[in-house]
Amino acid sequence: MNKKIRLLQSIHFKIAIVFVLLLLVTLEVIGASFVKQLEYENIRDFKQSLQVTPYIQNQLSSELVNNNGNTNKNIKEIIGDMGNSAEIQVIDNKGTIRGVTNLNNQSTVGQKTRNPRVKQVIYSGHMEQEVAYSESLGSYYTAIQPLTNPSGDSNTVVGAVYIRASMEDVYKGISSITVIFLTSSLVAGLLGMALSIVISRAITRPIDEMKKQAIQMARGDYSGQVKIYGQDELGQLAIAVNNLSVRVEEAQEASESERRRLDSVLSHMTDGVIATDRRGNITIINETGQDFLNVTRDELLGQSLLKVLRISEKYSLRDLLETQQEMVLDFSEQQDHDLILHVDFSLIQKETGYITGLVCVLHDVTEQQKNEQEQREFVSNVSHELRTPLTSVRSYIEALNDGAWQDPEIAPNFLKVTQEETDRMIRMINDLLSLSRMDQGTAKMNLEYVNLNEFFGYALDRFDMMIKRDQEHEADIQKSSISTGKLPTDDPNKKYSITRDFTKRDLWVEIDTDKFMQVIDNIMNNAIKYSPDGGVITCRLLETHRHVILSISDQGLGIPRKDLGKIFDRFYRVDKARSRKQGGTGLGLAISKEVIEAHHGRVWVDSQEGKGSTFYISLPYEPIDSDGGDWDAI
Repeated sequence: MNKKIRLLQSIHFKIAIVFVLLLLVTLEVIGASFVKQLEYENIRDFKQSLQVTPYIQNQLSSELVNNNGNTNKNIKEIIGDMGNSAEIQVIDNKGTIRGVTNLNNQSTVGQKTRNPRVKQVIYSGHMEQEVAYSESLGSYYTAIQPLTNPSGDSNTVVGAVYIRASMEDVYKGISSITVIFLTSSLVAGLLGMALSIVISRAITRPIDEMKKQAIQMARGDYSGQVKIYGQDELGQLAIAVNNLSVRVEEAQEASESERRRLDSVLSHMTDGVIATDRRGNITIINETGQDFLNVTRDELLGQSLLKVLRISEKYSLRDLLETQQEMVLDFSEQQDHDLILHVDFSLIQKETGYITGLVCVLHDVTEQQKNEQEQREFVSNVSHELRTPLTSVRSYIEALNDGAWQDPEIAPNFLKVTQEETDRMIRMINDLLSLSRMDQGTAKMNLEYVNLNEFFGYALDRFDMMIKRDQEHEADIQKSSISTGKLPTDDPNKKYSITRDFTKRDLWVEIDTDKFMQVIDNIMNNAIKYSPDGGVITCRLLETHRHVILSISDQGLGIPRKDLGKIFDRFYRVDKARSRKQGGTGLGLAISKEVIEAHHGRVWVDSQEGKGSTFYISLPYEPIDSDGGDWDAI
């Protein structure tokens, strides 16, 4: 805005040049009129000085009328008294030169004149005048006056007087006066220019100060004041500029304060806010709105709201202006995480009712929608999980009630199935209660520092004892089959082994031993269930910078990639039929996740379909020195 002004564009130059031009134009007009009038007056006086007086005309006419032997001599004497400033010739009515003033042309006396203008004057009787120029004579003046008979008819022309005089002296005088006038005009112009510069500076100084003040105001600096030089219009304008500066500063401070409050409100809102102009193009968006849409402010400003919200195919801007319809938009496909937004629209209107734009408020309802969906799925899953054992129990009870209890072979099996399904429902209810207490934060954590190496080893020892017991039971079955001569049918007990890979350093962590043991049991039971016959379950324990990592790997069927993100959901099963057959409730991994997160840790799974799965548990850890405990006492 504060660009340098060129000299020719400056108001100082413009005012000065206007003054100078006015002065020069005035001087030129006056000078031209003066010189023209001077020239006219000098030429008129010069012509009048060359006019032949009536007295001389009568003398010359009388001599031409008398025409005696002394006529030429008398005429020479008469015209000789008229001076030497002009050349004079006297010609009679027959065209004969009777006298001349130029001594060099005395030989022409008595000869016929060759000037046709003289003959024309003698013939017409009218005087002729002419100002002419020649290279030899320069500017000269010629006048031919007819001579009439003084005693007879006045219309009778008896001759003519030819007068020729040089006008160089006249024009030289006029030129000298013109030069003097031009010199005076130049001096007056220089003095006028100096005066105009002084006047223009006096006029433009307040204007220049007001310009500087306006530039400062445009930059946001309202501290300056314009100096007041008088009470004229410029002084009143300076007072108005000073008042305007104060008013603008107050308004700017109020507007800036209001803007900061608005920016603070918009920045700290948990809802996204978008404002548009009347054409639906975005003009304002807060940080929450940018985070929701996963774009920057520069990318959104000027873009159509309909395109940004991806609703241009269903709605037009007129629809939003007329109805301000609320809507729920799912952005999960465009984002790398689940995002569901509830969108409200409202109009921006002036007091006259003129609509200047729209305000769009984005409210994140992802958790709400997710919770509602999870509640629906939870109710459905619980109903389904409870209905299956209840239906089975009901069927067996009805069979027993119909008389099956009297059958000694069928009744025990029916009662065993009923007891198993009842135990399964009890386990499911207990798991649901545990999850409920964890969700509500009422589950009590009995934390204590334990040696994780010994604790994990103790938990695995329990499974080693189960393996040993199963092997002894299998051996007894084999001996019984050989003695009776019968081969066993399908053996439900699989052969598997457990390997350990622990760090040698004792790792002391603060855990709830009962709940953490439940986590290890859940993951180990899953590894055993899904491991093939003869499979190896590898258990590792290692230390990182601030965490301890516990992992359990199996060689089972693995988990498909599409199911990895849902494996810790409640009631979720990869192989639903097999899980129910093996008595699973579908809540073990969900409970394990809740327990680990309650310990401020993290649990995740890495699996490759057909090659097995590895479950990882990460717990916060700070190295301490302590003696190990004796877990054999548990």
